[in-house]
Amino acid sequence: MKENLVKSQPKVSKKSLVLGSIIATLLAVTPFLFNLYQSVPNERVWNTFLFSYDSGDWESANYAMWIFTGKAVPLMLLLIWFFTNRHWWYHALIVPIFMYIYQIISIYNDGAGVFDEMHFYYMIPIMAIIVPSIYLIRARIFNKINEASKSLEELEAEFKISPKNFWEKIKQYF
Repeated sequence: MKENLVKSQPKVSKKSLVLGSIIATLLAVTPFLFNLYQSVPNERVWNTFLFSYDSGDWESANYAMWIFTGKAVPLMLLLIWFFTNRHWWYHALIVPIFMYIYQIISIYNDGAGVFDEMHFYYMIPIMAIIVPSIYLIRARIFNKINEASKSLEELEAEFKISPKNFWEKIKQYF
């Protein structure tokens, strides 16, 4: 009886365990990463043994890092969600991912100006691809529901992307 239970459990590779452990660790240390800015001095120039950071228009390296961690941590969480999600709608996550990337780039390009205003016209090309794609996938699902006798769960399972390694998933988009 005990042998049957052991045999019925799926085998997990070492690579999968390592990747899962890394992801779990990143999720567990998220509060620490978010508060990492507190270790940055409240000075205009932050000198370390690796680099020297001049906060420029921000006038405080601590404040600049607070802004950065407020954008980078949600971006990291969205990227984890995007690369671990197997549902058909996961492409919708690309829109907020690009929004956070744009905001991080504008933090350092525009300085202390109005950086958090999302210039909507920069997002139009991305949304012009993502939104219709998601709508077409949704339409295909509902067409199959009307034509077939499959349940919604079975159709969603049919549209799930099979798990791939990180680089294959990246190559899928380019």
